[in-house]
Amino acid sequence: MRGSPEAAQWPAAGLDIARLRRIGWQPLPFVEFVVKINSRCNLACDYCYVYEMADQSWRDQPKSMSARVFAESCRTIAEHARHFAPPAVNLVFHGGEPLLVGHRALDEFARQARETLEPVTEVRLGMQTNGVLIDDAFLRICARWGIRIGVSIDGDEAAHDRHRKYRRGTGSYTDVARGLDRLVRGPYSDLYSGLLCTIDIDNDPIDTYEGLLHFDPPAMDFLLPHGNWTTPPPNKVGRASQTPYADWLIAIFDRWYDAPRLETRVRLFDEVIQLLLGGPSHSESVGLAPIRLAVIETDGSLEQVDALKSAFAGAARIDAAAAGNPLDEALWNPSVVARQLGVEALSDICRCCPIHNVCGGGHYAHRYREGAGFRNPSVYCADLMKLIRHVEARVRADIPASAAG
Repeated sequence: MRGSPEAAQWPAAGLDIARLRRIGWQPLPFVEFVVKINSRCNLACDYCYVYEMADQSWRDQPKSMSARVFAESCRTIAEHARHFAPPAVNLVFHGGEPLLVGHRALDEFARQARETLEPVTEVRLGMQTNGVLIDDAFLRICARWGIRIGVSIDGDEAAHDRHRKYRRGTGSYTDVARGLDRLVRGPYSDLYSGLLCTIDIDNDPIDTYEGLLHFDPPAMDFLLPHGNWTTPPPNKVGRASQTPYADWLIAIFDRWYDAPRLETRVRLFDEVIQLLLGGPSHSESVGLAPIRLAVIETDGSLEQVDALKSAFAGAARIDAAAAGNPLDEALWNPSVVARQLGVEALSDICRCCPIHNVCGGGHYAHRYREGAGFRNPSVYCADLMKLIRHVEARVRADIPASAAG
């Protein structure tokens, strides 16, 4: 917003879009669309970046996306895909809690998405849910339309219920586990895409990991709780260790890496290993891959990934285009460009770091500092350094043995 303090911060200030245009730099089109079909949640997780942190714009959003707004959003995505011709797009039903829209609306949204987008490009439908409302009717709908399901759960019962509670204060683990069992143990297991766990270093790392393994996930990911230099993450101050998150993750990495068989894929570890061996990344947590994701809110407005709501009010906002396809126009928004620039978006400190191609500066939201913006090292810089060096040592030690064998 013009005149706001944020307008004086990088990238709104300091990123020369005109120069990029002159030298022929081109942004990549969006290929992943997080569609907020419901803006409210039936849980009250105390670490939630949408409801508990700086940006409270959810209060002004409609509770659920209307059929008209969803249809228009699909048409906008289709036009964008027709213009840029990507081989496929991902559309993820999200919230809040997406299942709060109900069975009929989800069925209609999925039908609309396939009918509008499939004539243009391959469509991969997904959903991220807290799992509480998973029932057979929802699973039949997801099977009908090929919606892959990811579930958010924070470990075993004690770990999960520490934060993921109902508003009345009771834990949600029993209901999440019931929903997961329906997904995992029944005829719909092919829809299961994996688990998402937000790290709490007060929880035992091995108990957390093995609590997730109980649900036989094909993949899991561990998310650093959102924080930044202005609003530090929990438990980063006053600890004996300067790298408590690295220590927690290293314990899980060693347990996972030393297992006699591959029990599951862990996205963060897979990405770090791939980057260390010179491969590409597909994550916004590490690496320098351009971020090609857009969020569509329940009112149809366009935003960046909503983790940025943890930084300041309006950090995720993309101002509406005056004309033309809003997704096409958003590609030149400074905040979108900044996330596609790779090494040029890193701070000088990061560029001098020998592992910047692996770390990638960490998650963009974790780089924020009030008054400076997002061109800083991650607030988790020391943790990322320690974790990556540990993974590197383990993997490099095995390479000669593998080559000899």
